[in-house]
Amino acid sequence: MAMNMMYFQDSLRLEEEHQIIEKAKLNPSHFAPLYKKYYESIFRYINKRVDEEEVAYDITSCVFVKALTNLCRYEFRGVPFSSWLFRIAKSELYQSFRDKKAQRTVKLETVQVAQIIEDFIEDYSEENKAKLLKCLPMLKENQLQLIEMRFFEKRSFKEIGEIIGLTENNAKVKTFRAIVKLKECFNKSK
Repeated sequence: MAMNMMYFQDSLRLEEEHQIIEKAKLNPSHFAPLYKKYYESIFRYINKRVDEEEVAYDITSCVFVKALTNLCRYEFRGVPFSSWLFRIAKSELYQSFRDKKAQRTVKLETVQVAQIIEDFIEDYSEENKAKLLKCLPMLKENQLQLIEMRFFEKRSFKEIGEIIGLTENNAKVKTFRAIVKLKECFNKSK
């Protein structure tokens, strides 16, 4: 599985990012490089999960306001700053769902669906795509989120764990269980 290199930074990049964060803690104007670096990925994460683009923009704005406001509480844990931002985004999304400002959706691209199907069966077909699309909504919210982060967003288990508040090993186990559940549904559906 090809990984998105934005999420897998070497120690030098992590240290450079950590220095920017420390500067931003002292002076909020230094937050701009972090905003520029992560705005698009946070927006895409949110936009894939809500029904209206305007709502996605609003939630994304809230994420960065909260991040800047609470930057003094940020603790470096050896993973990209984006992990912390995605945790905030997840929280803001759920708050929006509770407030009924947004409807939960799953937006998939054909390439992403094909990659999941490859893990289950050997051939990609419109019939199998339809079966998969029918099965995804049957997963629990937390299982669907694990599938999305692992397969669609190409995140490492370490980053998944950081975002949802689990150890790396627990993220692996829960993701494996979600995959098993999806496979079961896929194999049962007609």
